[in-house]
Amino acid sequence: MTKARPLAVDSTLASGRPVFVFGSNLAGRHGKGAALHAKREHRAVHGVGVGRTGNAYAIPTKDAALRTLPLSGIMGYVLEFLRYAKAHPDLRFEVTRIGCGLAGYTDAQMAPMFADARRTATCRRAGASMHEA
Repeated sequence: MTKARPLAVDSTLASGRPVFVFGSNLAGRHGKGAALHAKREHRAVHGVGVGRTGNAYAIPTKDAALRTLPLSGIMGYVLEFLRYAKAHPDLRFEVTRIGCGLAGYTDAQMAPMFADARRTATCRRAGASMHEA
């Protein structure tokens, strides 16, 4: 069996489904919560904890040893995602509640990081779960 390979950065899927944006860890162990959903349903690649693979985009909230990253560290990855989203206006993004599950942060701590995502026409919240400010 061949291991799944990441898609090219500018590729789009024929289905037209939005890219699923989820909280990850730097080891790319997608074993619980939204990360597991990303692996099962959106082809996120095991072992890749940052960026786009399959029809998913990983934003790390934990390090490779599964320790929670500081907010300042997560912010760097959020900014990287926002740059990616802005550079790919042809893609739509479905953003989950990053950092509020296993990482243990609150919506009030995380929501300000995603203020620019709300202004990006191609980003929307996943169901009722994107950060409410």
